[in-house]
Amino acid sequence: MRVTARLRKEWFILGIVLVIAVARLEPAVGVKGGPLKPEITITYIAVSAIFFNSGLSLKTEELTSALMHVKLHLFVQIFTLVFFPTAIWLFLQLLSITPINEWLLKGLQTVGCMPPPVSSAVILTKAVGGNEVICLFVSFFQGIVITPLLLLLFLGSSSSVPFTSIFSQLFMTVVVPLIIGQIVRRYIKDWLERKKPPFGAISSCVLLMIIYTTFCDTFANPNIDLDKFSLIIIVFIIFSVQMSFMFLTFLFSTRNNSSFTPADTVAIIFCSTHKSLTLGIPMLKIVFAGYEHLSLISVPLLIYHPAQILLGSLLVPTIKSWMVSRLAPTVGSPAPPVPCILHSSVEKFFLITSMFPIFSKTQQAAVLVASLH
Repeated sequence: MRVTARLRKEWFILGIVLVIAVARLEPAVGVKGGPLKPEITITYIAVSAIFFNSGLSLKTEELTSALMHVKLHLFVQIFTLVFFPTAIWLFLQLLSITPINEWLLKGLQTVGCMPPPVSSAVILTKAVGGNEVICLFVSFFQGIVITPLLLLLFLGSSSSVPFTSIFSQLFMTVVVPLIIGQIVRRYIKDWLERKKPPFGAISSCVLLMIIYTTFCDTFANPNIDLDKFSLIIIVFIIFSVQMSFMFLTFLFSTRNNSSFTPADTVAIIFCSTHKSLTLGIPMLKIVFAGYEHLSLISVPLLIYHPAQILLGSLLVPTIKSWMVSRLAPTVGSPAPPVPCILHSSVEKFFLITSMFPIFSKTQQAAVLVASLH
């Protein structure tokens, strides 16, 4: 019974493994021009569906207060838009002389250009009482406006797809569906709040289709090969980068002259280091249309996603304790309660419960769960 429950909670990660395996067995089904017609169903319909879904779920009415945090926005945007991709680029200049697969290295650069995920960073931030509204704003602003420009700046685009075509497709499949979703939300807001549709599960299912067709193209190409050495090194690099950057953001945001509150620091840690799979994969599909190595470029992002959930979940108790110590007023006075997200809002993805035996089941659910979109 416990195994079945665990499988239900971790269905998306298992789904990624499954669709890659199915693509390996029968790649002809999902290749360009194949029965699924991914050049239409994925490039236009699936990507548009994800961002329409995002438009329905995005609570822009909560973003007004976020716009007032100018200094916090400036810090997060500079770190995610300038420092992160530039640091990765400099690091890759050193790695370029190693035997690591060059397409996996390009994939690391794409990770550096990605925005934070809308839900996992928000949920982990909210779990310890951080400023989750900042996460919402940063995720969508960087994802829709800046990420495509960063990808083109650091990696260029497919020679078969001109810039005008890339940006027109981004507008039609990303911006337009997002706006339509927001317009529809205004008319059915009460119904959405009452029924709470599974936006995360819907986007995740569509994302599995995109991952499947991407790897179908890879396995259908006999010239593409991935060595195990490169893959192992990339996994090690990803974990090292995440831990290093989370430590850096903590140091920068807790300096004596930073003026950031503990809640702001938590938002900075998660927003500045987490990367979105749901926004990232469709962006790569559009910007690098025509790349025969697109799936290899996607591999680091596919690894980064579960890694950030694992590391973030492991760090939540430590960060929560730090916040309690910072927020406690004086000796003898009761410390303020530490906010925690409701169990009902975190049932989408349950991770490694056994690692936190000191917490109750409700507390474990609150700090170990991250939505996959």
